[in-house]
Amino acid sequence: MKNLEALFEHQLQDLYSAEDQLTKALPKMAKKAKDAKLKKAFEDHLEETKEHKTRIKEICDELDIKAKGETCKAMEGLIKEAEDFLKEVDDEDVMHAGMIAEAQRVEHYEISGYGTAVRYAKELGHKDIAAKLQKTLDEEYKADTTLNDLAEKRLNKKAI
Repeated sequence: MKNLEALFEHQLQDLYSAEDQLTKALPKMAKKAKDAKLKKAFEDHLEETKEHKTRIKEICDELDIKAKGETCKAMEGLIKEAEDFLKEVDDEDVMHAGMIAEAQRVEHYEISGYGTAVRYAKELGHKDIAAKLQKTLDEEYKADTTLNDLAEKRLNKKAI
């Protein structure tokens, strides 16, 4: 990579891969969740994630770049970590609290990635693209807040 435009392209491809992986992982998390509100949070975020993937694809098309690049290794690792956790946990309440922790790690990764992409888009003069990426960033923050509220208000206490 020789300039910010190339780095921006790489970031978009990484985010596309991350969202693609999440569209496969979130249904598993929703299915495993026994708590109705947590299940709904995963299901709702799955629908948003599908939109995020579509939005990135549209951005890539607009910039005439391929959305598919290398596999996002960070997301691959975060998903594997969540899958490993689910194999290790015996208590349902602890499982719910842990699922939230695993999901928030994913959200924080996405927040970091989208925050960077928004900044690059602005610096490169892609005002409309920056606005689209900001919309996704806002939705990622909202998903993190939803998970945090579920943890603090109910599910962490049940796991004690």
